[in-house]
Amino acid sequence: MTASAVQVADTARYPLSEPGSPAWREIVSRTRAELRETGCSVLADFIRPELRDVLRQEGARIAPEAYAKVERVNAYNIAIDTPLPEDHPGRTIMERGNAFVARDRIPANAIIQQLYTSPEFQRFVADCFELPALHELADPLSGLVLNVIEPGRSHPWHFDTNSYTVSMLTQEAADGGAFEYCPNIRSEAAENFDDVHAVLSGEGSHLIRRLTLRPGDLQLFRGRFALHRVSSVQGAVARHSAIFAYSERPGVIGSPERTRQLFGRVLPEHVASAAVRGDQLLD
Repeated sequence: MTASAVQVADTARYPLSEPGSPAWREIVSRTRAELRETGCSVLADFIRPELRDVLRQEGARIAPEAYAKVERVNAYNIAIDTPLPEDHPGRTIMERGNAFVARDRIPANAIIQQLYTSPEFQRFVADCFELPALHELADPLSGLVLNVIEPGRSHPWHFDTNSYTVSMLTQEAADGGAFEYCPNIRSEAAENFDDVHAVLSGEGSHLIRRLTLRPGDLQLFRGRFALHRVSSVQGAVARHSAIFAYSERPGVIGSPERTRQLFGRVLPEHVASAAVRGDQLLD
């Protein structure tokens, strides 16, 4: 394990350098069970306690680099004028006010960058997701991002384009900014539009869970199948979270359209690529 990764992760709690050890197996087994049941697992205090303020400071320094553009979106992140049936949940339009700092704006020595690129960390996360391996995205912008939600803004209901999402809160909001999700509301075989519509219309509160996160907690999440959001941030402090995007196959690069929406720019790599999904879901 590289020295930098040893220095940032609390390896006394999470033995990343000891795959297959009893402690490793116990953590992985518990995480797998939670992911099977609800599609979500939180590994508390993943970052060493003495580095949590460093984690916050690093995020705060790069937060001004976020591409901020309030947009009208739907839960599927498809064009809002897409022809859909009258009662289709994709016709529910929301305001997306969160902003993203792209990977090429995150220093190589930042804690979140050290974790993202660590083979040991990737092996641990893959084992938790019951996968033989996970790969960093080849995308130079979206593989690792800092999600910034300023006071008065929110990240509305949506599905992830990746099947396996890893994130870490780096700065708490003063108030609000709760992570809410609907476990397994859809599957690869069924969109389940009725339940999605119920949540979006305010009639599906029984389907919603709320998660309490603290800076330095690692969240593993099957966001492709769970509708989720971050509620409106209140008070004077923005909410920051790192999103580590991995894929089961190497070489994944985002589409030019989605990349421009998120970062306000595209690179030659995006123009040359074609986004490929592993399922037939709407998006």
